[in-house]
Amino acid sequence: MNKIHPTAIIEDGAELHPSVSVGPFSIIEGGVFIGEGCVIESGVRIFSGTTLGKNNRVYSGAMLGCEPLDLSFTPEKSRPLLIGDNNHFREGVNFSRGVKSEDGTIIGSGNYFMSNCHVGHDCRFGDHNVVGSYTAFAGHASVSNKAFISGLAGIHQFCRIGDNVMIAGCAKVVKDVPPFTTCDGNPARILGLNAVGLRRNGFDATARKSIKQTYKILYHSDLNISQALEQLRGEPQGSEAQRIIAFFEASERGVTTHK
Repeated sequence: MNKIHPTAIIEDGAELHPSVSVGPFSIIEGGVFIGEGCVIESGVRIFSGTTLGKNNRVYSGAMLGCEPLDLSFTPEKSRPLLIGDNNHFREGVNFSRGVKSEDGTIIGSGNYFMSNCHVGHDCRFGDHNVVGSYTAFAGHASVSNKAFISGLAGIHQFCRIGDNVMIAGCAKVVKDVPPFTTCDGNPARILGLNAVGLRRNGFDATARKSIKQTYKILYHSDLNISQALEQLRGEPQGSEAQRIIAFFEASERGVTTHK
């Protein structure tokens, strides 16, 4: 049976798996789906159109699927907030529903969002990312997989964060951050490779060497980015180098430069 505190409000039309628990004074609006094993603590509000997969934990004061911070928003433009499995949403986090993309805001699985971070409308998160307290993502920002984004960082709208990236605290990110790198500063600059993260995530010496060589051509040669990419395309590349090249080629805002 659902473990629902008597002070919680579960509106008609909300669908909760029988294993879900809901703490005191939480509000679950109609049109919400909450999957197996989720724990909703006290004082949480989950807005209509939000879907949570399995085994998510939502801590006190969190708000999921609230109206976006967009001056053009009207209720008929509302898009969903879709959440995967095994995520942690710590105290006071704020996640906006979508407004401009058909699929809305999408959060993958295994992510850990620390207290009071903000994720704006139409953002995309992959899997196993860690986001520090008070970090803010403007609308349409995207984060791939296994990134570590420290506290108080600010991510500009439409920016992309690549796989296995490390972003320092208080960084101001205004352009895309390519895979496997660390960045810091205002505005942010690439400092080097995320060497610790690469080792922790099982990248062997051969893969790390390939990544290092690719960035040496991109950032430390006499070539501009277009010329460096052309050179890299003309040479046999491993999977890691191919991911870096594809990231640069897909950039619309431009890629963060080296310090």
